Amino acid sequence: MPKYLLLKHYRGAPASVNDVPMDQWAPEEVSAHIKYMNDFAARLEETGEFVDHRALAPEGTFVRYDGEGRPPVTDGPFAETKDLIAGWMIIDVDSYERALELAAELSAAPGAGGEPVGEWLELRPFYGAAPTIME
Repeated sequence: MPKYLLLKHYRGAPASVNDVPMDQWAPEEVSAHIKYMNDFAARLEETGEFVDHRALAPEGTFVRYDGEGRPPVTDGPFAETKDLIAGWMIIDVDSYERALELAAELSAAPGAGGEPVGEWLELRPFYGAAPTIME
C-alpha cells in the first residue's frame, strides 16, 4: 500500500475558502477543529489507513554543517518550514484516488464560524524501495 504525506500549511499554499487565521478563532472553534482532526485520525486507525500525525510548533531553525564541528544557525532570508508547515499526517492507502479522497475530507475541518476551512493540503507520496546503484 502506498504511503502519502498530507501537509497542512500556515502560509505558502493558496488561500483556504474560510480564510480566517486560527489565532482569530474563538476557543470553541479551535477545539472543534482539533476534535475533527482527531476523530478523522481515529477513523483511519480503524480502517488501517492511519500511520501518524503531528502538529508542529512555530519555532524552528535552519542548521547546516560547516566542516568545523559547529553548525551555524540562521533564520535566513528564505522561507522556512516553521513559517510554512503547520502539521502533517501520514496515511497508508490502497491508491492515489483514496489519498485524494481523504485529503479532501481533511480539508473540510471546521474553522471560523464552524464552517469548513476548505484549506489546501499538500499531498506527497513517499518513495518506494530505495533504488539500487548498479555500476
